Amino acid sequence: MTDPTLAADDGRMTLVEHLTELRRRLMISVAAIGFCSIVVFVFSSDIVHFLEGPYDKVIGRIDTCAGNACDLSVIDPLAPFMVKIKIATYGGIVLALPIVMFQLWRFVTPGLHSHEKRYAIPFLLSAVVLFLAGGVIAWFTLEKALGFLLVDVGGGLQPNIVADKYLNLVMFMFLAFGAAFEFPVLLVFMLLVGAITTGQLRRARRHAAVGIVIVAAVITPSQDPYSLFFMAGPMYLFYEMSILIGRVMKR
Repeated sequence: MTDPTLAADDGRMTLVEHLTELRRRLMISVAAIGFCSIVVFVFSSDIVHFLEGPYDKVIGRIDTCAGNACDLSVIDPLAPFMVKIKIATYGGIVLALPIVMFQLWRFVTPGLHSHEKRYAIPFLLSAVVLFLAGGVIAWFTLEKALGFLLVDVGGGLQPNIVADKYLNLVMFMFLAFGAAFEFPVLLVFMLLVGAITTGQLRRARRHAAVGIVIVAAVITPSQDPYSLFFMAGPMYLFYEMSILIGRVMKR
């Protein structure tokens, strides 16, 4: 039996070399996230104030919220600091995303065939751009979602929202939309490796539409119809675009 620690005769990396390379890429990614988190933490107060914008606009429409009666509140002395830590962590991951994706690309490139390597950079760039686009859509959806939850369904109740809970909702909205917008990258990858075909995607349109609505309803943290629409709509458009991209790739 060949020792996996020995160098491969055909120039390929051995198991130990793969693990060493993976460790190196992970360390660079973790260091990038740590550094970006520190940068975000420095500006965390300004970021928190910015993220409060949609909430402040919605609260202004509630008659019972006079003065500062409905401002975000805290119930724990450590809460303000923990909020900043969460902002720094989530923000650091997003800020370091291009570096992390680049490290992923450098790790998988040696194992790709020459005709597959040309797709690596477009895939990674698309993943980053689509994730950020999902975050932008989530931001513009947030005010409508909060309006639905606090005004339309609030029933005249005076809200007393904890800052930690509100910022968790905002962060999970960003992550949910960002992850949902990776849908076309997954579909095109499956088309590229031959796991599915464009014909199968065309025949599954109705089932895909239903499945997309169900997934969007499950993963939207706010569970409101606006978030459902603004997530499911683009996801179905991405589904149709993936079919077109798949047809072009076959030529």
